[in-house]
Amino acid sequence: MADKLIIVESPAKANTIKKFLGGSTKVVASMGHIRDLPKSKLGVDIENDFEPEYINIRGKGDLIKSLKKEASKAKKIYLATDPDREGEAIAWHLAHILNDDKNKIVRVTFNEITKGAVKKAIQEPRTIDINLVDAQQARRVLDRIVGYKISPLLWKKVRRGLSAGRVQSVAVKLIVDREEEIEKFIPEEYWNLFVDLEDEKSKKQFEAKFYGKDNKKQEIHNKEEIDEILKNIERAKYIVKEVKKGEKKRNAAPPFTTSTMQQEASRKLGFTLKKTMSIAQMLYEGIKIEGKGTVGLITYMRTDSTRISEEARKTAKEHIVATYGEEYYENRYYKTSKDSQDAHEAIRPTYADLEPDSIKSSLTKDQYKLYKLIYNRFMASQMASAIYNTMSVTIDANNYTFKANGQNLKFKGFMTLYVESEENKEEEKGMLPDLEENQEVKKIKINPKQSFTEPPPRYTEASLVKALEEKGIGRPSTYSPTITTILERHYIEKEQKQLVPTELGKVVNKLLIDNFTDIINVEFTAKIENEFDEIAEGKEPWKKMIREFYGPFKKELDKVEKDLEHVELEDEVSDIPCEKCGRMMVYKYGRYGKFLACPGYPECKNTKPIVETIDVPCPSCGGKVIVKKSKRGRKFYVCENNPKSCKYISWNKPKLGEKWDESQLKDIKKPQKNTP
Repeated sequence: MADKLIIVESPAKANTIKKFLGGSTKVVASMGHIRDLPKSKLGVDIENDFEPEYINIRGKGDLIKSLKKEASKAKKIYLATDPDREGEAIAWHLAHILNDDKNKIVRVTFNEITKGAVKKAIQEPRTIDINLVDAQQARRVLDRIVGYKISPLLWKKVRRGLSAGRVQSVAVKLIVDREEEIEKFIPEEYWNLFVDLEDEKSKKQFEAKFYGKDNKKQEIHNKEEIDEILKNIERAKYIVKEVKKGEKKRNAAPPFTTSTMQQEASRKLGFTLKKTMSIAQMLYEGIKIEGKGTVGLITYMRTDSTRISEEARKTAKEHIVATYGEEYYENRYYKTSKDSQDAHEAIRPTYADLEPDSIKSSLTKDQYKLYKLIYNRFMASQMASAIYNTMSVTIDANNYTFKANGQNLKFKGFMTLYVESEENKEEEKGMLPDLEENQEVKKIKINPKQSFTEPPPRYTEASLVKALEEKGIGRPSTYSPTITTILERHYIEKEQKQLVPTELGKVVNKLLIDNFTDIINVEFTAKIENEFDEIAEGKEPWKKMIREFYGPFKKELDKVEKDLEHVELEDEVSDIPCEKCGRMMVYKYGRYGKFLACPGYPECKNTKPIVETIDVPCPSCGGKVIVKKSKRGRKFYVCENNPKSCKYISWNKPKLGEKWDESQLKDIKKPQKNTP
């Protein structure tokens, strides 16, 4: 008989914990949730004050029997699921399923899977925090109501299988709104003026940029304005009016939160959010390290806090001082956002001495990349600032002002280890010559440059996460599943890492925005997130929140159902006749997006894919190149004559003048064709 039974979610986590504990302790896995709302119906009793109708998840019967058997043999049961609201809810459901002596079942949490953290948690058990459970229940029930009540409208008006969701619909709205901004954008002309100058003493050249007139900032809007300036400085002398020398510090970025880790892994490593979270989960739960057994390498990966423990701070200091020297260490504290739950530390390595390169052979390529990113970011966050020597110069040319800046690195500090991807764009400008005030510098060349304003960029996974976080939409655990869902529903697709709304996404977005303006909006979604936080803190009963939401929602839902009862969304008519019956085909939306269908259904069931071509001929035979999509939604390019007389196929868009032959096929794995 085991003295202790510890239940965690995954076998990997169980294996890591086992090695810290004695033989009389049994560690088993629940394999995630064991109870949930049913998939086949709403599962929320509206008439009975929104009571959730939980059922055992299908296929988990044998596991539940096994858990009950182990529980009956144990003197004490420790529910050690993840240290967040979802983990608290899983523990609560486990306690319900086991239905054992209440005093026998306790809850333990740890932010990292290390011997010290696990043993300390077992020595300090607590009861299940019902406030955290209720916050999770409120999210689950509210999202179930929104999804199950609105989705059938999409089935009737667009097509079956579509879904609406409180957070996912707002994410789609952001992407659609951005696309509309881009489409409506009208470029405006502007000019920059640069001049290449030379210090005649050192013969060193440098570039200065036009600032304005009489040291007052001025923008140049058109050619007439630039011509006027060029005329007035044609014979001007360039006199140095002001020289400023100084130092500039650059501070390290804080250790990772979930969203900053996702953003950096996307920008630096090219990882999708889903991939980042999957690998981070492995690093947290434990990896088999040669000579050390299974080791949990990082702290819990769902957090919005930049706080770190004093113990972690101490080990980081020891490592930095020993590796780089005393001058590279700086004791740093980071301010956590006011909206942060701050329940956990930032994401950091659990062991400072486990440097990425020392365990590289035990990790997969992707595990190593992400672990190195997390390790270096954390260590850098406790290191001294980088210091630059700076110099800025103001130059006068016939009352027109030009400015030049230069800098060079004096002390590398934290940049020895890590530089945030967005920080390093203009680090090394190079130092200017040693100029003096009232000195004349020689004009070498004037470079006027015409430019046009550009539309805002499309969202990437990284920038969408940043926008969702800034607007208070969702929480660390929701970003990845939200974006994964809207990609899988084909509401959006990826083009060169950019998120683009599909026609289906635009149609669904318009229907929801036109009819559910009070629910599918940024302010409402952020307000709801704050209410979940209030419930987690015990400040509001969860059913009260659902009651207050449901009244107005039901009224709006009834109105929309009535308004849309006799409304049919008209199919967009194409200019392509049906070859079977002659009717003009219409655009429909299928599992893989837009396709052509005969409007005479069910008499005529003819459908055909939409053939998208590009304006570059096939690099092999000169034929048309067709754009297709793999089952995962990735675009590829194939010759219209493939496979009859031409073998051209490529993941990369062909370029004009590019040559291609069959020998290049060895590097191309032919994707599966896409059907509507």
